[in-house]
Amino acid sequence: MKKLLILLLSLCMVFTLSACGGSDDEEAAGGDGVLNVCLASEPATIDPALNSAVDGATMIQHTFEGLIKWVDDGSGKAVHAAGVAESWDISDDGLVWTFHLRDSNWSDGEPVTANDFEYAWKRLNDPETAADYSYMIAPVKGFGTDELAAVAIDDNTFEVTLISPCLYFEDICAFPACYPVREDIIEENGDAWITDPATYIGNGPYMMTEWVHNSYIMMEKNPEYWDTENIKCEAIKFNLMDDQNAIYAGYKNGDLDYVEDVPADEVPGLLEAGTLQFFPTLGAYYVIFQMENAPFDDVRVREAFSLVIDRNFIVDKVTGAGEKALDGFVPAGISDVDVEGDDFRTVQGPFYSIDPDDYEANCDKARELLAEAGYENGEGFPVVEYLYNTLDSHKAIGEALQNMWQEELGVTVTLANQEWGVFLEERKAGNFSIARGGWIGDYNDPMTFLDMFTTGNGNNDAQYANTEYDNRIDAINAELDPEARMDFLHEAEEQLIGEDVVVAPIYGYTHKYLVSEEITGIYANLFETVFFGQCEGM
Repeated sequence: MKKLLILLLSLCMVFTLSACGGSDDEEAAGGDGVLNVCLASEPATIDPALNSAVDGATMIQHTFEGLIKWVDDGSGKAVHAAGVAESWDISDDGLVWTFHLRDSNWSDGEPVTANDFEYAWKRLNDPETAADYSYMIAPVKGFGTDELAAVAIDDNTFEVTLISPCLYFEDICAFPACYPVREDIIEENGDAWITDPATYIGNGPYMMTEWVHNSYIMMEKNPEYWDTENIKCEAIKFNLMDDQNAIYAGYKNGDLDYVEDVPADEVPGLLEAGTLQFFPTLGAYYVIFQMENAPFDDVRVREAFSLVIDRNFIVDKVTGAGEKALDGFVPAGISDVDVEGDDFRTVQGPFYSIDPDDYEANCDKARELLAEAGYENGEGFPVVEYLYNTLDSHKAIGEALQNMWQEELGVTVTLANQEWGVFLEERKAGNFSIARGGWIGDYNDPMTFLDMFTTGNGNNDAQYANTEYDNRIDAINAELDPEARMDFLHEAEEQLIGEDVVVAPIYGYTHKYLVSEEITGIYANLFETVFFGQCEGM
């Protein structure tokens, strides 16, 4: 098998990224008060309701603010704090949340009101919006109907009524898709409202002042933000790049302060020097199958392709920076109920063995399954394509998978790459046979990895449609007993991965980053959103 050594980089952490240091020949960018960062290339969208990418979420978190926000608690953890909602009350039965809004303004000076939240939540709920993340408000009474129970009582009071108590509702209120947006701006400008700084009106700590497409997005402090005096970083320049060599060169020569991708041949030295940092996060890297079309409409084919993935080889020889092979979809770190010392992944147990000694047995079973599906020794199996977004690290993983499938199953798999925005659209439309998948949790609960596979869900790129699974997710949302609810969540993952093999999990993400040694105050949450507002040292 072809041996590869290249690092797969992504982002997410709950610890403060304090001055981490670089080598002696690394100079920090700046001296001008501008923080230069590179997260990814051109974002597909920065509309709070329509974005479904991590880079877009980070940008939106800086230009908008929800009822609840994330702050550094001073000990290296990102925690919830009052955002636009100065306070909130919860009814005794846990169903009615009443948010009391502080006096705050949009970046054009207009006041933020509860009506802006009602409009945003109902826009998210509206099928015509076609928001991938509409299901984030599924716990709200009336979700999917014209009677969504998220209403403005008056200008300063926003009330939400839930179907059942939701343990992670604060996470939802802090999620970008639930941020307020301006009805007058959107109705007048349509989808183009996000592309012009004059119409991209937000209520967050920063405002967009320039967008040079495929080059950079500039953000400066918003003087109308209610807490602007406590925002330390004056300006953020989001450099839009996807070339690892160019990104790393920019970091080395001082043009970039913070980056999340470097060339593979630089990784060993950076790890040895302690310059490259990485932390666990609630995320999974996986292979996704297009289930509507042959040959992957056959569960035996999907299982065969999953079983021959040598997950240990990928994390040890391809990514090589602390990732852990996954034997299920929900990664380590997601809480279970009343199981001291164990998380959901441990309690659930494996769906296939990741013990290196069992790999050959996995391959033998895979060949049997493929033969049962009518493709003994790969004969008659059509040429299929593995689709990934342009990045050397994704290419390296794709080449490893290609080799495993061809060597162990006797099938021919070609590789195709696309620019990030195009890739997202093509995968969403189901225009692939096999594709790279990655998911970062949006809240600390197994549901954040399971409910996106309901029929018609905007993030259900596998085109999976199973009424039994849909009903199971609905039952989980309505279940009042925490233990019974967690049992149902375990059953849902069993159906998703153990029975229907909708995706083939590979490993749990880690967050990797480089930051110039003069820079302090950068922090992030477990859901891969990075916050730069408290940054100093530029």
